Amino acid sequence: MKYALVTGGSRGIGKAVCLKFAQMGVPVLINYHSNETAALDVLKCVQSIGGTAYLLQFDVASEKDVSSAIERWEDEHPDDYIAYLVNNAGIRKDNLMFMMPEKDWHDVIDVTLNGFYYVTRKLLPKMMMRRHGGRIINMASLSGLKGMPGQTNYSAAKGALIGATKALAQETASRNVTVNAIAPGFIESDMTKDLPQEELKKLVPMNRFGRPEEVAALVGFLCSDEAGYITGEVININGGLYS
Repeated sequence: MKYALVTGGSRGIGKAVCLKFAQMGVPVLINYHSNETAALDVLKCVQSIGGTAYLLQFDVASEKDVSSAIERWEDEHPDDYIAYLVNNAGIRKDNLMFMMPEKDWHDVIDVTLNGFYYVTRKLLPKMMMRRHGGRIINMASLSGLKGMPGQTNYSAAKGALIGATKALAQETASRNVTVNAIAPGFIESDMTKDLPQEELKKLVPMNRFGRPEEVAALVGFLCSDEAGYITGEVININGGLYS
């Protein structure tokens, strides 16, 4: 059976993506780092709509954590494989560059970029061995495309993720594994709840923040058979703010 793994799946966009996979009939592994309560809530939501889900706790920024958790799951599911990977885990630690503590720089890079590397590298061999291949979706950001003041660390991480997406897509295309990135703008979530929404809405031609479900719908399409010829792309979803 083909499974989906959503990193950072306990809140916001990650939660919406988990529910989307459930609607598609794909069993989903909900990754979380420390907030087990939120992860259990997502699990219950998936089950309430008839979906199948399991919790998979690990820190994406720890190679040891990632390897141990995935190997344990693979040992327990020898006939199954993770065909859909959504690298969604990310954190913000905003500050002006000249005031940014070194730890804040490394923490953001470690979760977004190293997390992508550790998880994707672990799953790629089995994806590439399977006849039906796989789908990898990397959650980038408007910040990684145009840069945002106060987010030098976040912009660096997301910009690098976009470059990695384009390179990896070329490495895996012949094995029917597509790799794409989604670059959301302002989306209603825990990540944006501390932002001045009324002021920022004025910058968006649609005059609103996006909804997590709108991003999840795009993930669902990119993971479908209909999107099998799309790879190496970065798709904006920002209400016309930037393209």
